[in-house]
Amino acid sequence: MTINVKNELLKRLFEANGSPISGQEFADEFGLSRTAIWKYIKEFEEEGYGITSIRKKGYVLTHSPDRVNAANIQKHLKTKMYGHNITYYESCSTTQTIAHDDAQSGAPDGTLIIAEEQTAGKGRLARPWSSAARKGIWMSLIIRPSLMPQQAPQMTLVAAVAIVRAIEEVVKIEATIKWPNDIMIKGKKITGILTELQSDPDRVKAIIIGIGMNINHDMEDFPEEIQSIATSLKLESGETIDRSRLIAEILSFLELYTHMYEKHGFSPIKLLWEGYSNTAGKRIKAVMLNETIEGVALGISEDGLLEVKQDDGSIRGIYSADIIVEK
Repeated sequence: MTINVKNELLKRLFEANGSPISGQEFADEFGLSRTAIWKYIKEFEEEGYGITSIRKKGYVLTHSPDRVNAANIQKHLKTKMYGHNITYYESCSTTQTIAHDDAQSGAPDGTLIIAEEQTAGKGRLARPWSSAARKGIWMSLIIRPSLMPQQAPQMTLVAAVAIVRAIEEVVKIEATIKWPNDIMIKGKKITGILTELQSDPDRVKAIIIGIGMNINHDMEDFPEEIQSIATSLKLESGETIDRSRLIAEILSFLELYTHMYEKHGFSPIKLLWEGYSNTAGKRIKAVMLNETIEGVALGISEDGLLEVKQDDGSIRGIYSADIIVEK
């Protein structure tokens, strides 16, 4: 893998933890001129990083802006694979489309595509997703698990459990899962998950997990039409969240639970998911393309279907629907 010299320089500045790093030594290591290093430093400063130059000693990082670039995420990373290859955009149409192209081009397992802003973010059923600049997490992860194609839909549920666990770890507040792909806090949505597949008939080639999270939004950052149903981690916790640290935690739990799914099947994930569900045990209305059914949500099957006990006593497995939880 080709080393991105600018990212490596920023990574070294983080790792130095306040000690100066020699521009000359770095230049010599990568076969660059001191002028090239100086230009990188100026680019960092333009991006909001605080860097002090100490004569005859080198450069010291004094301040880091809120950016979800590779260096900021990787300083928190604890994974073996996920997030070690990151492509970062200030703005893009949608990370999901880029991730599909990169996956087809052979991007390695755990490659992350992430943006500060999406201009054409999308959710399930190609619905638009508002992606305010530098307020949320807009990312797509390319994974290449040892799964059969029919096991791929359950990865939405694996991702949901990973996200809720990461929120608990970093933000210390409780979130719940609304089947199939929403993370909720106090009945309002903070996260959507979009899982898409590239496969041969008998094997998964790549799964692209798109995650959109409302993190540091104030209420006015949301379009007026969703202000009554959307929230952010900042609004719910009263604190500004370190997005990069949260991303690293999500990747850590995603890697852990994906490997658990590969090794032990869906049963342990199912138990975790049902523990966080805001749907199980509730009376719901499931609105599908051609019909609507009502009943009590029992939980999920080994195939990831939502099981609903209808009023006549029959149990129906639902693959995809909009769920309305009756109050």
